[in-house]
Amino acid sequence: MSNPIPMTILLVEDDEVDIMNVKRAFKKNNISNPLVIAHNGVEALEVLRSTATDAPKPRIVLLDLNMPRMGGIEFLKEIRQDPELSSLSVFVMTTSNEDGDKIDAFNLNVAGYILKPLSMDRFISAVSTLKSYWTLCEYPE
Repeated sequence: MSNPIPMTILLVEDDEVDIMNVKRAFKKNNISNPLVIAHNGVEALEVLRSTATDAPKPRIVLLDLNMPRMGGIEFLKEIRQDPELSSLSVFVMTTSNEDGDKIDAFNLNVAGYILKPLSMDRFISAVSTLKSYWTLCEYPE
């Protein structure tokens, strides 16, 4: 059995504290997947559409909804219309408990919707569940 290269994960988050929390939760869960950071939807699209071939393209996106320039729902609409990006697994991590946001997100095929701020312990446990999910999933080469 070959040891697959760990999947690159794209974190789309404008809040530095939340970025640090994600990194901390990854460390606590021994998640060694490369983590690429984008601070809004526009930056995230640049990362995903970049033609530089030196780095593997992210296959999993952790997405905040409330961001400047391009919010999460707008970003989701954009990637779902793009044949190159439409199959990305996207997990929303947001402070928005609005039913409208949840409905919009699930209508745009998100893999999960996680409400923050969780306590650090609950957040670490949520990230552990994500790790189980993407470790179990078989992705095409």
